[in-house]
Amino acid sequence: MSKKIIKRIFYGFLLWFGIHQVIVLTDGLTDENTKANVAVIYGNTVHEDGTLSERLKARLDRGIQLYRDSLTDVLFVSGGLGKEGFYEGTKMKEYLIEQGIPAEKIVVDNQGNNTQQTTLNFIKKFGTQKNVVVVSQYHHISRAKLAFRNNGVQNVSGAHCDYFEMRDIYSCFREFFGYYSYLLTN
Repeated sequence: MSKKIIKRIFYGFLLWFGIHQVIVLTDGLTDENTKANVAVIYGNTVHEDGTLSERLKARLDRGIQLYRDSLTDVLFVSGGLGKEGFYEGTKMKEYLIEQGIPAEKIVVDNQGNNTQQTTLNFIKKFGTQKNVVVVSQYHHISRAKLAFRNNGVQNVSGAHCDYFEMRDIYSCFREFFGYYSYLLTN
């Protein structure tokens, strides 16, 4: 293959990547603020001492805001068993209760080890006819919505939390490949 062709492929990929990032960032940072039966809040790091990472607290705080604004009736918290030894869903529920959310309005999924598994666990519990709002970092919203749509849940919106960090650069890069993996495998 000639250098010219390789260069065109490289620039074509960069263009595709850039356009994708603009679309994903726009989607992730634009909250629809529509009523949903259930808010799905994705898990994240629970520290070795059992405290929640700031990233995870931000997601939960966004879910709390949706609940208090009457934009959702139920909070579905999903995460797996972290290497630190805590089930993310259980720790998330504890935090929500501490913040005044009634326990009966929280559904825990401690088997949601990734976005796809969370989606499947949600469908086992609620089916596909619910209106869903996914709650996560802005860069994860598009893939989370895609996972639900790929599995038959058509009424999906997104709500991002207000948490930004340097790690987002890596996360945006990773989400590019994750999005197309989900798109092509379903």
